[in-house]
Amino acid sequence: MPPVPPESPAPRPSTVARRTVLGAVAAAAASAPLMTGLATPASASPASVAPRALPGGGDLGPNVLVFDPSTPGIQAKLDDIFHRQEAAQFGTGRYALLFKPGTYSGLNAQIGFYTSIAGLGLSPDDTTINGDVTVDAGWANGNATQNFWRSAENLALVPVNGTNRWAVAQAAPFRRMHVRGGLNLAPSGYGWASGGYIADCRVDGQVGPYSQQQWYTRDSVVGGWVNAVWNMVFSGVQGAPAQSFPNPPYTTLDTTPVSREKPFLYLNGSEFRVFLPEKRTNARGVTWGNGTPRGTSLSLSQFYVAKPGVSAATLNQALAQGLHLLLTPGIYHVDQPIQVNRDNTVVLGLGYATIVPDNGVTALRVADVDGVRLAGFLIDAGPVNSRTLLEVGPSGASRDHSANPTTVQDVFVRVGGAGAGKATTSMVINNRNTVVDHTWVWRADHGTGVGWDTNRADYGVVVNGDDVLCTGLFVEHFNKYDVQWFGQRGRTIFFQNEKAYDAPNQAAVQDGNVRGYAAYKVAGNVTSHEAWGLGSYCNYTADPGIVQHHGFAAPNTAGVKFHDVLVVSLGGNGQYEHVINEVGAPTSGTSTTPSTVVAYP
Repeated sequence: MPPVPPESPAPRPSTVARRTVLGAVAAAAASAPLMTGLATPASASPASVAPRALPGGGDLGPNVLVFDPSTPGIQAKLDDIFHRQEAAQFGTGRYALLFKPGTYSGLNAQIGFYTSIAGLGLSPDDTTINGDVTVDAGWANGNATQNFWRSAENLALVPVNGTNRWAVAQAAPFRRMHVRGGLNLAPSGYGWASGGYIADCRVDGQVGPYSQQQWYTRDSVVGGWVNAVWNMVFSGVQGAPAQSFPNPPYTTLDTTPVSREKPFLYLNGSEFRVFLPEKRTNARGVTWGNGTPRGTSLSLSQFYVAKPGVSAATLNQALAQGLHLLLTPGIYHVDQPIQVNRDNTVVLGLGYATIVPDNGVTALRVADVDGVRLAGFLIDAGPVNSRTLLEVGPSGASRDHSANPTTVQDVFVRVGGAGAGKATTSMVINNRNTVVDHTWVWRADHGTGVGWDTNRADYGVVVNGDDVLCTGLFVEHFNKYDVQWFGQRGRTIFFQNEKAYDAPNQAAVQDGNVRGYAAYKVAGNVTSHEAWGLGSYCNYTADPGIVQHHGFAAPNTAGVKFHDVLVVSLGGNGQYEHVINEVGAPTSGTSTTPSTVVAYP
């Protein structure tokens, strides 16, 4: 559709194995209602309010658990949720675990699918867990490459053994965390891993990615970084290793051009509020280093607190009334687009709230307005093809939003996996100056409703707007282009991609006279574009003989620049002839050794 260790184990094609750990384990999710936690004072529920008098605020529902240090049985509740969610890869359970400011001792919060854990202070140091917030891969026999859709935010951790384990893959952000020790990003035994994203964090000790193939860290402070496999990217990170791609494969930018941290829920006394961090330019380090962050806040009374089952019409009525949206954990079916038309509107999800468009509609649209913040939710394509799933700005949007951009953060898009889904294009960015900060846009390669035409999705991310910045762009498996960029002066810091595993033959991925659709294509009329730290992998399991001419395509002009680019053939299932355009050596045989280009042109 025109106008994303000191000694480490040898790298292995983890993504291949990731896609084979399927079936009964992933389907074993329990999604029955859980015990309720503490909540804000109750008001009328969405089902009972009068159409002309939607209230702001409301209780957060049964799947938001709010703890304080005196809450009895916290560990048992955490264990119960983890038991339900550990292997629930495509289940319907959704949970948010919120901790009031204070100190908690002796906890190990294991985090499974569709589970978010967060502190309720203004600073991570307001809420300290003397213990761990753990992600491991016991459910998948030590393979962490399917540990998706979970998060940790706004907590200080004092790990029991000195190092906290966070072995994740895509769509598992680690934000506003203070680890008073080290951070291990690999599963027990250093099994396969493929992630990941850190932002606004301080890790006093070393970060050890070990078997992680790629990782992006933004605006943070680390005590050291232990090793790298294929592609480690840093921007605005104090303590990051020096630029050295491809050996070792570190891509290091001193600052992040533009960033604005994700909105978050916190407590002001007994009142729930949503904090809105301010925009930073040329950012470096954490926002909370001198205590509380800079920004503004909104009372929960200014939000419509939505529950699963509410209609799109009611959500749009709340927005038209001037309310923001807080989507509590659950699955929301919409029969019309959620339409954001007002400057500075916040749409914030808790516990991986999931929007499913019915009857081929677009799930959410943003007008050509300033300062919208979309954060913390999942969009799941429905069985009837949607032309688009998320539209940031209408076609032809032209307003300058540089002073107050829209931000899209931890908004994940999925086509298939949980059931048959179709969408021509998953995410379209039309508004100028939009910042997309961590997204995974995924056409499923496993789960239910998966097949070359069963979950057809031609395009992942299409950028039409000028001056768009993507920080942490993961886009995978689309039938044609994963990313197409038509806007001027676009920038991407970190891109991770896999081409569609299930392409049936060479003809199915033939782009005119070019063999294979590029993972990331900058349109021929673009005169200014820059990108750092990009990787594309092929794993053509249906036809290992498929040849991908290149991973990246761009006009050959001085204003279009790529830095630190790689392609990899996973186990020889398909081959790349070049890295970008006609530049870069071909991948070779069954080797998983990357072919790299340090600078283009």
